[in-house]
Amino acid sequence: MSRTGDLPAEDRLAWWRERMAQALCPMDMRVDHLDRFEAEISVVEVGEVRVWPGMAAPMSFHRTPALIRQFDPGTYHVTCMLDGVMEIAQAGRREVHRGGGLFVTDPSRPFDCRNHVTTRIIGVEVPRRLLPLPGGRVEQLLTEGLSWREGVGALLLGLLTRLVRDAATYRPAGLLRLETVVLDLLAAALAERLDAHDRLPPETRSHALALRVQSFIRGHLHDPALTPRSVADAHHISLGHLHRILRALGHDTPAASIRSQRLERARQDLADPAQRAVPVQEIGARWGFTDAAVFSRTFRAVHGVPPRDYRRHTLPTPPPSRDGHRIS
Repeated sequence: MSRTGDLPAEDRLAWWRERMAQALCPMDMRVDHLDRFEAEISVVEVGEVRVWPGMAAPMSFHRTPALIRQFDPGTYHVTCMLDGVMEIAQAGRREVHRGGGLFVTDPSRPFDCRNHVTTRIIGVEVPRRLLPLPGGRVEQLLTEGLSWREGVGALLLGLLTRLVRDAATYRPAGLLRLETVVLDLLAAALAERLDAHDRLPPETRSHALALRVQSFIRGHLHDPALTPRSVADAHHISLGHLHRILRALGHDTPAASIRSQRLERARQDLADPAQRAVPVQEIGARWGFTDAAVFSRTFRAVHGVPPRDYRRHTLPTPPPSRDGHRIS
């Protein structure tokens, strides 16, 4: 992460102007209080997509016609608002955005932007030629807010957050594969707002649907009513289509996928020393196994021992208490 840090106050704006030109595009900038100005940024190259978490104190950004003539990055810029307040004006529209939303701007057009308070974002630079939507349709959404608290927007933000958090652990080949995922989720989020799913390529629609199905299953593992039928119904698809989606992801059947994920969550809890005192049957019920005998039998079929024995063999022996008795 690069930050203003200990730079002299008079050097901070020039430093930030250079970093933003590299991450997004050249812009004119003004800060409210140069002596108190702070900013930070790090950049992750995901194939041809650039992802960068950033923070800046109150200031304004201006993309002018003269700067556009000097350099056109050929990208769309996506701002995911984590916190703060940002006002953006472009293409005759002006919007104010706060944490919980995202919006798109076009660096090939003039814009004016202002942080009213210290603001944290995740910025994404997407080459226009890679986004599988007609440019005219995307331009309908310039500056308009889209929520990332639900639906495909939530999936996109979750992916971007993990990506910037774990960037150092990814190999170049892994980042290149993630480029497709980022593009598909962004395209699906925009198409959802435009009611233009039919304009997406079939592979993009299929990939986005698969990601939504996976997220839905993970978010409902605790619910005993989660079944292949409920998953299919929630996504308005047939059971056969659900089978094909999960098979393409390497799963045997929807039921097997749900069962294996529930068992893995239960296994993690059983191996957690902080949950030593939680009854085994309570852990099973937490992950959708309402029948303790079924939980024990299913767990043993996969791990070779009942959950109680797995916990006893996995957890370290508890330390003795002050009176000499071991803590159970």
